[in-house]
Amino acid sequence: MAEVPAEVLARYSRFPDQVTASGPADEFLSLACLCYADDEPARCARARDTLREHPEIIAGNAHVAAAAADPRALRRVLADDPAAARRDGGPFGWTPLCYLAYARHDPDVTESAVLDSARLLLDAGADPTAGYLWHGLPTPFTVLTGVFGEGELGPARQPRHPRSLPLARLLLEAGADPNDGQALYNRMFEPGNDHLELLLDFGLGTGDGGSWRRLLGDALESPAEMLRGQLAWAVTHGMTGRVRLLVERGRVDLVTPFDQDAGSGHGVAVTAVAATTGHADLIGYLVAHGAPPLDLTPQEAFIAAALAADQAGLTTLLASHPGLAEEVRSARPALVTWAAACGNPAAVEVLADLGFDVNARGRTDVPSDQPWQTALHKAAEDGNVELARTLLRRGADPGIRDARFDGTPLSWARYFGQDAVASLLAPLTP
Repeated sequence: MAEVPAEVLARYSRFPDQVTASGPADEFLSLACLCYADDEPARCARARDTLREHPEIIAGNAHVAAAAADPRALRRVLADDPAAARRDGGPFGWTPLCYLAYARHDPDVTESAVLDSARLLLDAGADPTAGYLWHGLPTPFTVLTGVFGEGELGPARQPRHPRSLPLARLLLEAGADPNDGQALYNRMFEPGNDHLELLLDFGLGTGDGGSWRRLLGDALESPAEMLRGQLAWAVTHGMTGRVRLLVERGRVDLVTPFDQDAGSGHGVAVTAVAATTGHADLIGYLVAHGAPPLDLTPQEAFIAAALAADQAGLTTLLASHPGLAEEVRSARPALVTWAAACGNPAAVEVLADLGFDVNARGRTDVPSDQPWQTALHKAAEDGNVELARTLLRRGADPGIRDARFDGTPLSWARYFGQDAVASLLAPLTP
């Protein structure tokens, strides 16, 4: 992928997790808004306290008034200084519309307050495509990104805007580009599709990529590439509703194989992706809508059968290909972690019987043997007690630590609020 032009980096890079607040206005804004680092509910509570203790910070400050969704205060500011609607400011160097979009301190904010505030800013010339480059990375965090919310820390820590859909619709009607790669990324982890339905209504997957692609060039994915990435993720993770939505809207290519950049292995057909990630139920649907019929190598067929806990299929494969289990163990030593990511205790049992290490470290966000965490960490994250019991019975080490955060499965269970798994692991963890 191409590099971001130096002048664009200089103009748009922001480091919202590294700011130091100077005064109550900046403190409120830095606590109230998602910064995509240490986002925690406690920050929002502190933001509410700051605003309650210092109500004067709204007066004359477009950024605070926007974050607070206070149209009366905003109207007064803009009457005196219309250009304030377009001016970067506050602790993050954002426009007021960005602060409105990323604020999360008031879950009960009314739709009328939010939309009236947004309209005031837009009518005064605020840019609905405004945004920034988080730490200089090439996918912009736009106003729309903030509205849709979520991300790697999950919806509890990085929630959607309380009025996300009506606010997103207003922004799209005002000219926000539906091809918002960061919004798509942040929302791809959870199964809901309301954001995709709205973006597709406004042209997701079409057009030239808008102002940000003109700035960033090939450093930013094209609209078609963004949509294809969504398909790859949805198939890989068995998100049947999302696959159907993308296919039935007619904007995704089911014929061209995915390459490594799509996260699915070089030259792998979409049907093979479904089979080898444990989602054989998608194959018939994909073929019926134009995807190539399933055609697997022996290794792929072994993985597909193991993840489906298909003992008969495995027996036939192993009879025809002696040594196949050893080949797959060598190529995919952490396959058990992906079986755990699929939430499939039966597949874990099958793989353990075939000699796969239940304590192997791999990735559980994508099917990769990059040594991150174990299957038991994933069971703890998901709160899957049955899976955790299966893994422990098959020899999983409750004291093992992941390679990224140096945490035990118990610490993962506690971090993700999975009390049942935490209770199971606590007496077993050194």
